Amino acid sequence: MGFPARKLWSQVSEQVADVAGLVATPLSPTHYLELVRPLASTRTHYARVESIRYETMDTRTLTLRTGRGWVKHRAGQYVTVGVPVKGRITTRTYSVSSAPERDDGCITITVKLVPNGKASSALFREVKPGDHLAIGLAKGDFTVPETPVEPQLFVTGGSGITPVMSMLRSFAIRNEMPDVVHVHYAPTERDIIFADELTRIAADHPSYRPIFLTTREGRSGKSHRFDRASLHREVPDWSNRETYACGPATLLEAIEACFTEQNATDQLHVERFRPKLAKVDPNAQGGFVRFGLSKKTVEANAQTSLLEAAERVGVVAPHGCRIGICHSCDVIMKTGCVRDMRTGEMISEAGARVQLCVCAAAGDVEVNV
Repeated sequence: MGFPARKLWSQVSEQVADVAGLVATPLSPTHYLELVRPLASTRTHYARVESIRYETMDTRTLTLRTGRGWVKHRAGQYVTVGVPVKGRITTRTYSVSSAPERDDGCITITVKLVPNGKASSALFREVKPGDHLAIGLAKGDFTVPETPVEPQLFVTGGSGITPVMSMLRSFAIRNEMPDVVHVHYAPTERDIIFADELTRIAADHPSYRPIFLTTREGRSGKSHRFDRASLHREVPDWSNRETYACGPATLLEAIEACFTEQNATDQLHVERFRPKLAKVDPNAQGGFVRFGLSKKTVEANAQTSLLEAAERVGVVAPHGCRIGICHSCDVIMKTGCVRDMRTGEMISEAGARVQLCVCAAAGDVEVNV
């Protein structure tokens, strides 16, 4: 038996063994279908990694072929991605960086390697073409109207460019590029994600004007940080533009302060990769978190989310976006008290539904996980 034949037989044998191992379990036919044809599954949405392309030294784009039941996204939306990490599925959210007009049955997500990031490390270093990933349907309101309000301003930083890239690609494919000024911040010129493509889009569509600013000293010896003066210098008519911003928390906070001062918050649309948290009283107390179904307990301080506490002791807790948007992590609190980390609100009613990713212990608490 030649090598290709042996390899094929090995793959078939593995799939047969997987199915055989599940015969005695009470599963539906869709579970078995997932083992052999993941993209045909109707119970869970899967996507196959078709190709991988490096954008920068620490960023790469995965082209994913979506399966049965996929619903086309809107430019700017995100998806949840389930990544195998040490035998467990870890879920994270990633913006779809491709245009919805793409007609080959594929989408792209662009992943930046995060230091100590479990999901990003797996997607960056371990996932390869041919692998299958569980994905959720696209969600999110960080989108432009079908008839865009002109003129527009995009302000992005680092990997915050990904949802905006979907918008720009969509405009370009439809040949309907509005008047757009795009200010993008990156540590160095080498860190500018999609730099070549953005330059091409600008050449093909003169109504799009990209401005690349580096936050570390570059060839000019200058470094740039966002503030009102720099925005006015780069985009004098910024207060008259419908604005979309995505990037690090510090950048978004500075933009929000700028638009608040100008009484222009109605025209500002912000997408966050992390929740905006309320300030925590230095004397705030955490407590012991008991996960009733898992029968595990861990001590957590007032700045540790219940989801982080669960993961610390190996509790497999439901989760999705991790920023309090999708409500995939909603669970019942049996006893105790938690604090919503975004608002500071205390929740102490037994039986209340709490979000694991944005709630922290405020005293001892038990949740049904």
